[in-house]
Formats: sequence, C-alpha cells, structure tokens
Amino acid sequence: MAGILIVDDNSSIRCLLRGFVETQTPFTVCGEAENGAEAIQRAKELAPNLILLDLSMPVMGGAEAAPVIKKMMPGTKIVLFSMHVGNGLRSLAATIGVDLALSKSDGVAQLGDHLQTLLEPDVPPVREAQSPEIDPARKPSFTLAPSIHLPKMETCFPETV
Repeated sequence: MAGILIVDDNSSIRCLLRGFVETQTPFTVCGEAENGAEAIQRAKELAPNLILLDLSMPVMGGAEAAPVIKKMMPGTKIVLFSMHVGNGLRSLAATIGVDLALSKSDGVAQLGDHLQTLLEPDVPPVREAQSPEIDPARKPSFTLAPSIHLPKMETCFPETV
C-alpha cells in the first residue's frame, strides 16, 4: 500500500487531509511535516510514494523543498496542494519537479482520483455504482454531492470537546 507524506503548516489541514486519505482512498499516510525543511527530513526517513506539499510555509516553502526531494528521491511523486494555484504556478511546478499542482479551493473531491492516477496508473479509479434512472416526473430538483466522510471535528480540534 502506498505511503503518503502530508506537508502543511496548518495542523487542521493536515488532519483533514489525513482523514480523507485514510477513509476515502486505498492509501495510507506514513507521516506529516509542517514545513519544507521538515518534509525533506521526513522523506529521507519514511521514503513515501507521494508527498502532498503546501506551497507557502514558514522556514522553507514547497517550491524550495520540491526540487531537493526530487533530486534525492526521483521516483517519489509530489503534489503541490496550495491556495495559490494558477497558470504561473503550474508552469513553475513543472520546472521544480512537481508532478501535479492542485488548488485547495477545489476541495478534496477529486484528490482521491488524482492520487490513484499518480500512484496506480494502470488501475482505473473505483466509482460508486450508478443509481437507477429516475422517472423525470419524480426526479428531485436538487443534486446531492458524493458523500465524503472526514474525521470528527474533535479529532482535528480537540479544544472543541
């Protein structure tokens, strides 16, 4: 099973990403780091298959850490997961060895498919069974989003208990 290292300076984001990966994908989280310098050290220790890397962090950001990690571990996939993703950042991402740049504002809905594509490219994504066709006269006027189960809030925010 593929191990994922989550790197973000926000502990709540790390907790939510861990919950998503561990409950909504077949992958496991092998560790966490809160800045790029720590990510380099943790990558050496853990040898993850993929690193989810934030761009803007104190001490060392993702743009500085990514090329160091790629040089050290060229087979490790790196996903830049940041609030600051645009066309300029996507081209920077390609030059620093990042395999994919995703925006946090897009949420985690498609993150599982992206992780599977990068880690298991020969295995098609698992999709939920389609529901039977509903009679248009009885069809509801709203659409429900696919269910995503994240950890309970007290897991990420113990002070709320």
